[in-house]
Amino acid sequence: MDKEKIHKLFQSVWSWIKRYKWYSIIFASMFLLSVLGYLFIIFGGRIVFDERAVILPTASKVVAEDGTVLGKLYNENRDYVTLEQIPDHVEEAFIAIEDQSFYEHAGISLPAVTRAIYRDIIAMSKVEGGSTITQQLAKNLFLVHDKTWMRKTKEVMASVYLERNYTKSQILELYLNEVYLAHGIYGVGTAADYFFGKDIKDVTIEEGAMLAAMVKAPNSYSPLHDLEKAKQRRDLVLQQMESVGDISTEQMLKLQATEIKIKDQKEERDPWLDDYFAYVLEELETTYGLSRDALKRGGYTVEVHMDPAIQKIAYDQMQDNDFYHGSNNAVDGSFVLMEQKTGQLKALIAGRDFQLTDTNHLLTKKQPGSVMKPLAVYGPAMQLGKYQPYDMIPDRDIEYDDGYRVQNVDGQFAGEVSMIQAVVESKNAPAVWLLDQIGISYSKSILEKMHIDISDQGLAIALGGLKRGITPIQVAEGYRTFISGGQWLEARSVRSVYNREQEQVQPKGQKQENVFNSQTAWNMLRMLEGVTKEGTGTAGEYAKALAGKTGSTQHPKREGAIKDAWFAGITPEYVTAAWIGYENATAENYLTTGSEATTRLTKSILTEIDKRLPLTAKFEQPGDVEDLPEPIQLPTINDFTASIQFGGFSLLRGELNWTPAEDKRIVYRIYERGEDEGHLIGEVEGKGTYTVSRINVFHTGEYYVVPYNPLTKQQGEPSNIASLEFDF
Repeated sequence: MDKEKIHKLFQSVWSWIKRYKWYSIIFASMFLLSVLGYLFIIFGGRIVFDERAVILPTASKVVAEDGTVLGKLYNENRDYVTLEQIPDHVEEAFIAIEDQSFYEHAGISLPAVTRAIYRDIIAMSKVEGGSTITQQLAKNLFLVHDKTWMRKTKEVMASVYLERNYTKSQILELYLNEVYLAHGIYGVGTAADYFFGKDIKDVTIEEGAMLAAMVKAPNSYSPLHDLEKAKQRRDLVLQQMESVGDISTEQMLKLQATEIKIKDQKEERDPWLDDYFAYVLEELETTYGLSRDALKRGGYTVEVHMDPAIQKIAYDQMQDNDFYHGSNNAVDGSFVLMEQKTGQLKALIAGRDFQLTDTNHLLTKKQPGSVMKPLAVYGPAMQLGKYQPYDMIPDRDIEYDDGYRVQNVDGQFAGEVSMIQAVVESKNAPAVWLLDQIGISYSKSILEKMHIDISDQGLAIALGGLKRGITPIQVAEGYRTFISGGQWLEARSVRSVYNREQEQVQPKGQKQENVFNSQTAWNMLRMLEGVTKEGTGTAGEYAKALAGKTGSTQHPKREGAIKDAWFAGITPEYVTAAWIGYENATAENYLTTGSEATTRLTKSILTEIDKRLPLTAKFEQPGDVEDLPEPIQLPTINDFTASIQFGGFSLLRGELNWTPAEDKRIVYRIYERGEDEGHLIGEVEGKGTYTVSRINVFHTGEYYVVPYNPLTKQQGEPSNIASLEFDF
């Protein structure tokens, strides 16, 4: 072609462009916009995509050792399951009814999207659905609150992004866990348990079809709402599975003929689980750093130490009205049972009818009354080394420097009593005197080792008269020191925690302190055993080994009434703390029975536990301690006699006789009566006879015997007087 022809062709094209320039501009612009739009949709999905949304919020659950689920915590009730856990036929059911070309497309169905976008633009709002599984996932993850007319475009962008960055298996796993299946249930794992009472791996073909059937309209097709409608929709899913070759025609017909069997949803939650569950939530935050929000999303599995059988026993006994005597029916209570060797909490009752929103009496500080005496006074005093169980201490009405005075419960004073007697009878005056002797600061230093931190500075600490008080958990932890050789150990309810990847979460270390030496601990245990055998803790019946301490507090607004009643118990296996009282100590709310109620309650619970698993009959003495002798009860002697016998070196001798007590440890001191006072002439141990080797035949001798307690170094009452004389 010569230059002239080329020039003419160029002029012709240019003339056409000038004639149709606006059409050319429009065409070029549309082409350019289409390319840019395509590129925006393909590569702009990152704008819509939110990495946080792909991490599905998963319910955390708390389970006991036997698999009992105490409770779940969630924003969305979802138990995440992997694709490996989901049977193939469940996956096939969802794909058959929702997106048969799932494995072929790139995330979107172009005809459906084009139609939807066109109608959205015409209506300037979202009016058209119809989506692939990938689109449904994208919409539910990223666009659930988006109501704009561009929503379908964003959905496509996010879907393409998912397909470019995730495998089909990953997308399907997310979808099957994200999908909503009515009744607050998310995901096939949760739905399998909710509807069929099964793990997802055990779901049958027809059950999987039922789950897939609900996706289109969860509430409408739920078998709990409309069983017939649900069956029709399930049968349609089975038909679709047959049409794509997932099941045979024979299977389809057989499965369509089956009735839908749903788990009974009328089962009520066991009421004794909330108490323990509530305490676990508190411990997870303090020990593992897991907040409620973290638990609601994190999919943690929390294994706990609760023994469901013991928990139910404690709950059932707490419901017995015979243990609650107050001015009205609002009287409440709490109970702790801790395994003494490990500090594991086996049973926790936070209230008689506890709900998660109620006051948790396990964590509420209360005045402990006389339960405080072993912790703040007697244990520390023996640990100091200056006082022992049979030392005599004053039991008198004493006014201290700050004007503080205290009365015993019965209003009587014995002058002086042994420490063990003061514990057994729960006397107030000796406890206050002893605290004054050892010092408040020293007592508080021992309490701090048991993680009992109080601001009080007065002698009322000895009687548990604290401004804020301590919790039942602290009581149990403190009393454990007496059965564990003096070691304090932090109580724990949580055995282990696993995240959603089944990796174990490490807690803070379990705290422990050496508080008392082993001899002090053993002595205190024996003294507390005396409380249950012959002291203030004898109410109720329990046949096995038990030590403990009662406690009660005065009501601040009702004279003579009781505000709190306590019993702290120790067995070879467990340590317990029982409290009964009112949430609010008003003038109208007061107890009419004191610590005998908590004592009987504890013994009743232990008796029922003993029926299930026999408990130990006696405490085992550690090898590194000396046993505390049993108390000595001095007898009253009123049959003392004297007679002259012939024989022996001096030919004549005097024989003194009386009936000795069964306790052979008692020493009998023999006195000869003088003009002003008796003169000690000898003593015998455990016997009821004494020989006066030399006597004066011309003088009448008068004698008497006095029993002596070698433990307390106290004498009893003198016997009657008998004379040695000849009858001429």
